[in-house]
Amino acid sequence: MNYLFLQTPTSRREMLRDSATLAGSAFLAHLFPTTVLRASAAQAAQEAPSPADMLANLRAQMGAAPIEAQKLADNLTLLSGPGGNVVVLNGPDGKFVVDTFLSPAWPKLKETLDGIGNAPLKFVIDTHWHFDHTDNNAPLHAAGATVLAHENTKKRMSEPHDLPVFGVHFDPSPADALPHQTFAVSHNLQANGETLALQHFAPAHTDTDIYIHFQKANVIHMGDTFFNGFYPYIDSGTGGKISGMIAAADKILPLADNYTKIVPGHGPLGNKADVTKFREMLVTAHDRIQKLKSAGKSAQEAVAAKPLADLDPVWGKGRINGDVFVQVAYLAL
Repeated sequence: MNYLFLQTPTSRREMLRDSATLAGSAFLAHLFPTTVLRASAAQAAQEAPSPADMLANLRAQMGAAPIEAQKLADNLTLLSGPGGNVVVLNGPDGKFVVDTFLSPAWPKLKETLDGIGNAPLKFVIDTHWHFDHTDNNAPLHAAGATVLAHENTKKRMSEPHDLPVFGVHFDPSPADALPHQTFAVSHNLQANGETLALQHFAPAHTDTDIYIHFQKANVIHMGDTFFNGFYPYIDSGTGGKISGMIAAADKILPLADNYTKIVPGHGPLGNKADVTKFREMLVTAHDRIQKLKSAGKSAQEAVAAKPLADLDPVWGKGRINGDVFVQVAYLAL
Protein backbone atom coordinates (compact mmCIF):
# COMPACT_ATOMS: atom_id res chain seq x y z
CA MET A 1 0.00 0.00 0.00
CA ASN A 2 1.18 3.52 -0.78
CA TYR A 3 1.10 5.86 2.21
CA LEU A 4 1.31 9.16 0.36
CA PHE A 5 -2.46 9.47 0.64
CA LEU A 6 -1.95 10.78 4.17
CA GLN A 7 0.24 13.59 2.87
CA THR A 8 -0.78 16.51 0.69
CA PRO A 9 -0.68 15.44 -3.00
CA THR A 10 1.02 17.93 -5.26
CA SER A 11 -1.32 17.32 -8.17
CA ARG A 12 -4.71 15.95 -9.06
CA ARG A 13 -2.94 12.99 -10.68
CA GLU A 14 -1.12 12.15 -7.45
CA MET A 15 -4.36 12.51 -5.51
CA LEU A 16 -6.07 10.02 -7.81
CA ARG A 17 -3.09 7.68 -7.81
CA ASP A 18 -3.08 7.54 -4.02
CA SER A 19 -6.85 7.01 -3.89
CA ALA A 20 -6.59 4.24 -6.47
CA THR A 21 -3.85 2.56 -4.44
CA LEU A 22 -6.26 2.52 -1.52
CA ALA A 23 -9.09 1.01 -3.56
CA GLY A 24 -8.69 -2.32 -1.80
CA SER A 25 -8.77 -0.86 1.69
CA ALA A 26 -11.81 -1.04 3.93
CA PHE A 27 -11.66 2.74 4.24
CA LEU A 28 -12.25 3.79 0.64
CA ALA A 29 -14.38 0.74 -0.03
CA HIS A 30 -16.87 2.22 2.44
CA LEU A 31 -16.43 5.81 1.31
CA PHE A 32 -16.87 5.37 -2.41
CA PRO A 33 -18.95 3.04 -4.59
CA THR A 34 -16.95 0.24 -6.24
CA THR A 35 -17.63 1.73 -9.67
CA VAL A 36 -16.02 5.00 -8.61
CA LEU A 37 -12.93 3.22 -7.32
CA ARG A 38 -12.61 1.09 -10.44
CA ALA A 39 -12.94 4.14 -12.63
CA SER A 40 -10.31 5.90 -10.53
CA ALA A 41 -7.90 2.99 -10.86
CA ALA A 42 -8.45 2.83 -14.62
CA GLN A 43 -7.68 6.54 -14.98
CA ALA A 44 -4.75 6.65 -12.53
CA ALA A 45 -2.18 6.95 -15.31
CA GLN A 46 -4.36 9.46 -17.16
CA GLU A 47 -6.22 12.59 -16.11
CA ALA A 48 -7.67 12.37 -12.61
CA PRO A 49 -11.26 13.28 -11.80
CA SER A 50 -11.36 16.59 -10.03
CA PRO A 51 -11.29 16.78 -6.24
CA ALA A 52 -14.69 18.46 -6.58
CA ASP A 53 -16.06 15.31 -8.22
CA MET A 54 -14.56 13.16 -5.48
CA LEU A 55 -16.16 15.41 -2.86
CA ALA A 56 -19.51 15.28 -4.64
CA ASN A 57 -19.34 11.47 -4.70
CA LEU A 58 -18.50 11.37 -1.02
CA ARG A 59 -21.32 13.72 -0.10
CA ALA A 60 -23.80 11.84 -2.29
CA GLN A 61 -23.00 8.43 -0.83
CA MET A 62 -22.83 9.39 2.84
CA GLY A 63 -25.60 11.97 2.57
CA ALA A 64 -28.07 9.44 1.18
CA ALA A 65 -28.39 7.59 4.49
CA PRO A 66 -31.82 7.80 6.12
CA ILE A 67 -32.30 9.88 9.26
CA GLU A 68 -33.21 7.86 12.35
CA ALA A 69 -34.60 9.58 15.45
CA GLN A 70 -34.11 8.48 19.06
CA LYS A 71 -35.48 10.22 22.15
CA LEU A 72 -32.83 11.11 24.73
CA ALA A 73 -35.19 13.09 26.99
CA ASP A 74 -38.61 14.72 26.73
CA ASN A 75 -37.16 17.71 24.86
CA LEU A 76 -33.98 16.16 23.48
CA THR A 77 -33.73 14.04 20.30
CA LEU A 78 -30.81 12.24 18.67
CA LEU A 79 -30.81 12.16 14.86
CA SER A 80 -28.44 9.70 13.21
CA GLY A 81 -27.60 8.91 9.61
CA PRO A 82 -26.18 11.14 6.86
CA GLY A 83 -22.94 12.28 8.48
CA GLY A 84 -22.47 11.91 12.19
CA ASN A 85 -24.97 12.40 14.99
CA VAL A 86 -27.18 15.46 15.44
CA VAL A 87 -28.82 16.36 18.75
CA VAL A 88 -31.86 18.66 18.88
CA LEU A 89 -33.08 20.49 21.99
CA ASN A 90 -36.66 21.64 21.40
CA GLY A 91 -38.95 23.86 23.43
CA PRO A 92 -40.56 27.28 23.79
CA ASP A 93 -37.18 29.03 23.59
CA GLY A 94 -36.62 27.53 20.14
CA LYS A 95 -34.67 24.66 18.61
CA PHE A 96 -30.98 24.22 19.42
CA VAL A 97 -29.26 21.91 16.92
CA VAL A 98 -25.84 20.32 17.48
CA ASP A 99 -24.14 19.54 14.14
CA THR A 100 -25.88 19.57 10.76
CA PHE A 101 -25.26 16.47 8.58
CA LEU A 102 -24.06 16.54 4.97
CA SER A 103 -25.60 18.93 2.46
CA PRO A 104 -27.61 16.32 0.46
CA ALA A 105 -29.51 15.56 3.67
CA TRP A 106 -30.89 19.10 4.02
CA PRO A 107 -34.44 18.38 2.73
CA LYS A 108 -34.72 15.37 5.05
CA LEU A 109 -33.19 17.28 7.95
CA LYS A 110 -35.59 20.21 7.49
CA GLU A 111 -38.56 17.85 7.35
CA THR A 112 -37.37 16.05 10.48
CA LEU A 113 -36.80 19.29 12.39
CA ASP A 114 -40.24 20.57 11.37
CA GLY A 115 -41.73 17.31 12.64
CA ILE A 116 -40.14 17.74 16.06
CA GLY A 117 -42.18 20.86 16.79
CA ASN A 118 -43.20 24.35 15.71
CA ALA A 119 -40.58 26.25 17.68
CA PRO A 120 -38.26 28.38 15.50
CA LEU A 121 -34.63 27.53 14.95
CA LYS A 122 -32.55 29.40 17.50
CA PHE A 123 -28.97 28.09 17.52
CA VAL A 124 -26.75 25.69 15.58
CA ILE A 125 -23.71 24.45 17.51
CA ASP A 126 -20.81 22.95 15.56
CA THR A 127 -18.75 20.37 17.45
CA HIS A 128 -15.81 21.00 15.04
CA TRP A 129 -15.04 22.23 11.53
CA HIS A 130 -15.40 19.09 9.36
CA PHE A 131 -17.87 19.23 6.50
CA ASP A 132 -20.01 16.28 7.64
CA HIS A 133 -20.81 18.29 10.78
CA THR A 134 -21.12 21.80 9.27
CA ASP A 135 -22.47 21.30 5.74
CA ASN A 136 -25.93 22.63 6.52
CA ASN A 137 -24.90 25.65 8.55
CA ALA A 138 -25.96 28.01 5.76
CA PRO A 139 -29.54 26.76 5.21
CA LEU A 140 -30.09 26.51 8.97
CA HIS A 141 -28.86 30.10 9.34
CA ALA A 142 -31.16 31.16 6.51
CA ALA A 143 -34.00 29.53 8.44
CA GLY A 144 -33.23 31.69 11.47
CA ALA A 145 -30.48 29.97 13.47
CA THR A 146 -27.35 31.61 14.86
CA VAL A 147 -24.29 29.40 14.31
CA LEU A 148 -22.09 29.00 17.40
CA ALA A 149 -18.71 27.25 17.55
CA HIS A 150 -15.19 27.45 18.87
CA GLU A 151 -13.11 30.26 17.38
CA ASN A 152 -10.82 27.74 15.65
CA THR A 153 -13.81 26.30 13.78
CA LYS A 154 -14.44 29.66 12.14
CA LYS A 155 -10.73 29.94 11.35
CA ARG A 156 -10.53 26.47 9.77
CA MET A 157 -13.74 26.92 7.79
CA SER A 158 -12.38 30.20 6.43
CA GLU A 159 -9.34 28.44 4.93
CA PRO A 160 -8.89 26.06 1.98
CA HIS A 161 -8.03 22.49 2.95
CA ASP A 162 -6.88 19.31 1.28
CA LEU A 163 -7.93 16.08 2.98
CA PRO A 164 -5.91 13.51 1.03
CA VAL A 165 -7.30 10.64 3.08
CA PHE A 166 -10.57 11.41 1.28
CA GLY A 167 -8.91 12.61 -1.92
CA VAL A 168 -10.84 15.88 -1.73
CA HIS A 169 -10.22 19.62 -1.59
CA PHE A 170 -12.30 22.17 0.29
CA ASP A 171 -12.54 25.81 -0.67
CA PRO A 172 -13.17 28.27 2.15
CA SER A 173 -16.76 28.06 3.34
CA PRO A 174 -19.10 30.85 2.22
CA ALA A 175 -19.69 33.64 4.70
CA ASP A 176 -23.25 32.54 5.52
CA ALA A 177 -21.97 29.11 6.62
CA LEU A 178 -19.37 30.46 9.05
CA PRO A 179 -20.06 30.62 12.80
CA HIS A 180 -21.57 33.93 13.80
CA GLN A 181 -20.66 33.61 17.46
CA THR A 182 -17.46 32.02 18.74
CA PHE A 183 -15.76 31.39 22.06
CA ALA A 184 -12.23 30.53 23.16
CA VAL A 185 -12.59 28.25 26.18
CA SER A 186 -16.18 27.77 27.34
CA HIS A 187 -19.69 29.05 26.82
CA ASN A 188 -23.00 28.39 28.57
CA LEU A 189 -26.55 28.60 27.24
CA GLN A 190 -29.83 28.45 29.18
CA ALA A 191 -32.84 27.33 27.16
CA ASN A 192 -35.95 25.19 27.41
CA GLY A 193 -35.27 24.43 31.08
CA GLU A 194 -31.83 23.09 30.16
CA THR A 195 -28.26 24.22 30.78
CA LEU A 196 -25.90 23.65 27.86
CA ALA A 197 -22.24 23.75 28.91
CA LEU A 198 -19.90 24.07 25.92
CA GLN A 199 -16.21 23.40 26.49
CA HIS A 200 -13.20 23.37 24.17
CA PHE A 201 -10.93 20.32 24.15
CA ALA A 202 -7.17 20.56 23.74
CA PRO A 203 -6.29 19.45 20.17
CA ALA A 204 -7.79 15.96 19.77
CA HIS A 205 -9.68 14.99 16.60
CA THR A 206 -8.80 18.50 15.35
CA ASP A 207 -7.89 21.75 17.11
CA THR A 208 -11.54 22.89 16.87
CA ASP A 209 -13.32 20.26 19.02
CA ILE A 210 -15.86 21.04 21.72
CA TYR A 211 -18.27 18.99 23.78
CA ILE A 212 -21.81 19.97 24.72
CA HIS A 213 -23.11 18.88 28.12
CA PHE A 214 -26.89 18.96 28.51
CA GLN A 215 -26.70 19.00 32.27
CA LYS A 216 -30.32 18.43 33.27
CA ALA A 217 -30.83 15.62 30.76
CA ASN A 218 -27.46 14.06 31.65
CA VAL A 219 -26.44 13.90 27.98
CA ILE A 220 -23.01 14.74 26.54
CA HIS A 221 -22.26 15.19 22.83
CA MET A 222 -18.52 14.55 22.29
CA GLY A 223 -18.39 15.16 18.55
CA ASP A 224 -15.60 13.28 16.78
CA THR A 225 -13.46 12.95 19.88
CA PHE A 226 -15.50 9.75 20.36
CA PHE A 227 -16.19 7.13 17.68
CA ASN A 228 -18.28 4.44 19.34
CA GLY A 229 -17.07 0.93 18.52
CA PHE A 230 -14.49 1.55 15.80
CA TYR A 231 -11.21 3.26 15.02
CA PRO A 232 -11.48 7.06 14.69
CA TYR A 233 -10.10 9.42 12.09
CA ILE A 234 -7.68 11.96 13.60
CA ASP A 235 -7.04 15.00 11.43
CA SER A 236 -3.38 15.79 12.12
CA GLY A 237 -3.51 18.34 9.29
CA THR A 238 -5.66 20.59 11.49
CA GLY A 239 -4.03 19.88 14.83
CA GLY A 240 -5.37 16.43 15.71
CA LYS A 241 -3.39 14.39 18.27
CA ILE A 242 -3.98 10.87 19.54
CA SER A 243 -2.82 12.03 22.99
CA GLY A 244 -5.51 14.70 22.77
CA MET A 245 -8.13 12.06 21.99
CA ILE A 246 -7.12 10.27 25.19
CA ALA A 247 -7.21 13.56 27.10
CA ALA A 248 -10.71 14.24 25.75
CA ALA A 249 -11.95 10.95 27.19
CA ASP A 250 -10.23 11.81 30.47
CA LYS A 251 -12.11 15.11 30.52
CA ILE A 252 -15.51 13.53 29.89
CA LEU A 253 -15.36 10.46 32.13
CA PRO A 254 -15.49 12.41 35.45
CA LEU A 255 -18.57 14.25 34.17
CA ALA A 256 -20.43 11.01 33.47
CA ASP A 257 -22.18 8.51 35.67
CA ASN A 258 -23.60 5.13 34.78
CA TYR A 259 -26.77 6.78 33.45
CA THR A 260 -25.16 9.43 31.26
CA LYS A 261 -25.98 9.17 27.57
CA ILE A 262 -22.87 9.98 25.55
CA VAL A 263 -23.30 10.89 21.89
CA PRO A 264 -20.34 10.08 19.63
CA GLY A 265 -19.54 11.91 16.44
CA HIS A 266 -20.11 8.60 14.65
CA GLY A 267 -21.59 5.33 15.81
CA PRO A 268 -24.43 4.35 18.14
CA LEU A 269 -25.37 6.17 21.33
CA GLY A 270 -22.84 5.32 24.03
CA ASN A 271 -22.29 5.48 27.76
CA LYS A 272 -19.44 5.80 30.25
CA ALA A 273 -18.38 2.19 29.75
CA ASP A 274 -18.16 2.71 25.97
CA VAL A 275 -15.95 5.80 26.37
CA THR A 276 -13.76 3.87 28.82
CA LYS A 277 -13.26 1.08 26.29
CA PHE A 278 -12.54 3.61 23.55
CA ARG A 279 -9.94 5.29 25.75
CA GLU A 280 -8.28 1.98 26.55
CA MET A 281 -7.99 1.20 22.84
CA LEU A 282 -6.46 4.62 22.15
CA VAL A 283 -3.91 4.21 24.96
CA THR A 284 -2.90 0.78 23.65
CA ALA A 285 -2.62 2.06 20.08
CA HIS A 286 -0.67 5.13 21.18
CA ASP A 287 1.84 3.15 23.20
CA ARG A 288 2.43 0.48 20.57
CA ILE A 289 2.75 2.85 17.62
CA GLN A 290 4.86 5.33 19.59
CA LYS A 291 7.27 2.51 20.47
CA LEU A 292 7.67 1.68 16.77
CA LYS A 293 8.09 5.32 15.78
CA SER A 294 10.62 5.94 18.55
CA ALA A 295 12.59 2.94 17.31
CA GLY A 296 12.93 4.67 13.95
CA LYS A 297 10.29 2.68 12.09
CA SER A 298 8.62 4.38 9.16
CA ALA A 299 4.84 4.45 8.79
CA GLN A 300 5.12 1.60 6.28
CA GLU A 301 7.21 -0.45 8.68
CA ALA A 302 4.81 0.30 11.52
CA VAL A 303 1.90 -1.00 9.48
CA ALA A 304 3.87 -4.11 8.49
CA ALA A 305 4.47 -4.86 12.18
CA LYS A 306 0.68 -5.25 12.69
CA PRO A 307 0.71 -3.64 16.16
CA LEU A 308 -3.10 -3.62 16.38
CA ALA A 309 -3.79 -7.13 15.09
CA ASP A 310 -5.46 -8.19 18.34
CA LEU A 311 -7.66 -5.06 18.35
CA ASP A 312 -8.75 -5.21 14.71
CA PRO A 313 -11.55 -7.79 15.14
CA VAL A 314 -13.31 -5.41 17.54
CA TRP A 315 -12.29 -1.93 16.35
CA GLY A 316 -11.54 -2.43 12.66
CA LYS A 317 -15.10 -2.82 11.42
CA GLY A 318 -15.74 0.84 10.64
CA ARG A 319 -14.60 3.04 7.76
CA ILE A 320 -10.98 2.85 8.93
CA ASN A 321 -9.32 -0.55 9.15
CA GLY A 322 -6.35 -1.38 11.34
CA ASP A 323 -3.67 -0.64 8.74
CA VAL A 324 -5.13 2.77 7.95
CA PHE A 325 -5.51 3.62 11.64
CA VAL A 326 -1.84 2.80 12.28
CA GLN A 327 -0.98 5.40 9.63
CA VAL A 328 -3.46 7.94 10.97
CA ALA A 329 -2.19 7.48 14.54
CA TYR A 330 1.47 7.54 13.43
CA LEU A 331 0.97 11.02 11.99
CA ALA A 332 -1.06 12.11 15.04
CA LEU A 333 1.57 11.21 17.65
